[in-house]
Amino acid sequence: MHVKICGLSTLEAAQTAIDSGADYLGFIFAESKRKVTPIKAREIISNLKGNAKKVGVFVNESVEEISRIAEYAGLDIIQLHGTESQEFASKLTLPVIKAITIHSIEDLKQVQEWETEYLLLDLPKNQIAPIRKTLNWEEMMGKLPYRNHIFLAGGLTPENVETAVKLIQPYAVDVSGGVETEGTKDLIKINAFIKGAQFKKEELI
Repeated sequence: MHVKICGLSTLEAAQTAIDSGADYLGFIFAESKRKVTPIKAREIISNLKGNAKKVGVFVNESVEEISRIAEYAGLDIIQLHGTESQEFASKLTLPVIKAITIHSIEDLKQVQEWETEYLLLDLPKNQIAPIRKTLNWEEMMGKLPYRNHIFLAGGLTPENVETAVKLIQPYAVDVSGGVETEGTKDLIKINAFIKGAQFKKEELI
């Protein structure tokens, strides 16, 4: 199981993610409490030891600015988390993860509409607590097409990631807040999350 640790802002947390077995590291360049500057991202990335892919998260940014930041910071993949179109994604030279907000099971139909290298399924923003803490994994079982590599996000934690993987069996799982303590990346939680996601395949139900 592939793992992406997102919202990284320190070298220590990013290196811990790599050392624990993460495959993807996410750096947010959109407005967020986890936003990093291109300078900070470049500083972290240039000092990392390991082969994890570096993902830049953008929201409704221009192709030119995404490309500039990607080259400067040393990104490998672009994640689009806004209202970007397939046409827009096609203009980018790096592989793309397109985030899709899942309000209900009907939203899974959007998966068929995209031709990006990866898709990420996430909860609606600002609605996690009042509506659901995670996506409805039981309802989603058997309904995900596998033409695209699917990243599963939305409320994942070290405590529930193994269950999510067993039920959905996505290409990868993605976490940010679920490995934080009081808004800061928790190195112990990062390690525990990755261990939970990467249990032996023969344990799948």
